Amino acid sequence: MQKPAKFLVVIDSGGGMVARMFDAQRQPKAEFDASSSEVAVMTQGITSQRSAVDSSWDAALSGHSASERQQAEVYALDV
Repeated sequence: MQKPAKFLVVIDSGGGMVARMFDAQRQPKAEFDASSSEVAVMTQGITSQRSAVDSSWDAALSGHSASERQQAEVYALDV
């Protein structure tokens, strides 16, 4: 059985914003354009944490710079 997405991270990826979804263990589930309407729907009524510099994100976001991670918006999804 596939684990549900627990986190949505909106992050700069080389000049374009992407939305990346992760399960509770921060394993990648999906990635798509952050300007899509799905992001607005998923984040409605949820406050983001501003930053993904916590060490728990090191492996999941290893391809992103420290600056990109610092500016990221992290949403905990209600699953």
